[in-house]
Amino acid sequence: MIQNVTILGATGTIGLQTLDVMSQHPERFRAFALTANANVQKLFELCEAYSPQYAVMLQEAAAAQLEVKLKAIGSATKVLQGIEALNEVAAHKQVHVVMAAIVGAAGLHPAMAAAKAGKRILLANKETLVMAGNLFMQAVAEGGATLLPIDSEHNAIFQVMPQQRAEHLSDMGVKRVLLTASGGPFKNSRMEELHSVTKAQALNHPNWVMGPKITIDSATMMNKGLEVIEAHWLFNAAPEQIDVVVHPQSIIHSMVEYIDGSVLAQLGNPDMRTPIAYGLGYPDRLQSGVSSLDLLKIGHLDFFSPDQARFPCLRLAYDALKVGGTAPAILNAVNEVAVEAFLAEKIGFMEIAATIESVLNSASIEQVVSVEQLVATDAEARRMAAHCLS
Repeated sequence: MIQNVTILGATGTIGLQTLDVMSQHPERFRAFALTANANVQKLFELCEAYSPQYAVMLQEAAAAQLEVKLKAIGSATKVLQGIEALNEVAAHKQVHVVMAAIVGAAGLHPAMAAAKAGKRILLANKETLVMAGNLFMQAVAEGGATLLPIDSEHNAIFQVMPQQRAEHLSDMGVKRVLLTASGGPFKNSRMEELHSVTKAQALNHPNWVMGPKITIDSATMMNKGLEVIEAHWLFNAAPEQIDVVVHPQSIIHSMVEYIDGSVLAQLGNPDMRTPIAYGLGYPDRLQSGVSSLDLLKIGHLDFFSPDQARFPCLRLAYDALKVGGTAPAILNAVNEVAVEAFLAEKIGFMEIAATIESVLNSASIEQVVSVEQLVATDAEARRMAAHCLS
């Protein structure tokens, strides 16, 4: 049976790589709905190439432009607009698989809709678990959804965890999980150099091809901090059971240490099509188009501890996880505002962490009770961040 796939964030890096993997298996997958924020031309090209049943633009003006362009070529793709439309194509009864790849807090609602509808969710959106980890995992369980992490690190951990899952890591004989980090472009930079980092330098990731926001997060190591929070929810791991190891080659994507001293790792070339193919095909293995790993050519693998003095975003993420409640949602919201300001060249690189810490220290932390509360918390944190940056 051909599986219908909705791709939330189709014009982004993960969305495009998902379509690439799907194209290698036309007998198994069909693009049912493709969504984007405002990139009309790119979504038009994707609709022309893949003929989805639905195309969704978050912005109204963009949706109107896309509809005109698709009608001009006689396309049967129906154009929808807005957050409710995203929810609709994520939960649609004809959809089997949802790739949740919208960057930022905007991805929370459609991911929740997919969970409640019992879909197979390929989760590439970090913020869903960072903002609403407990609520989202409850929705997955109650909706009977299948959750497969697509972040290379969490996908690696998922692959080397025991097949029989338990409520606690210790019940599976697991001691801890080790998230590997490339260290980004500034892993060897001195503290004084980080204060003069340019946008172009921060966007020049040594290993991975990613969108601008996640690339900056990698440079500040906030990306790894968000992954620590994700790992907590995905694997029922306490903060002290989650360690970060800088591994510049990005060949070992993450590891699981067992209580008997064994450490199992998942290795591969740094290409997101590997975890995407794993998620699409699970429990089968699919061709992904990724080249074979040549360990002899690589020669050696390096590991060292992250420097939280130079990369305070990692420390702030651990702190927010330990505080709990709405702290991770505040951390995420302020980070998004600060990264946007850095990309607009309005603030310096080290001001990203400083802004986050300032707002976290002054914000009111509450117990999480609803998505509506988290949306309000997100908005207030963004307001505080904007005031801090003004």
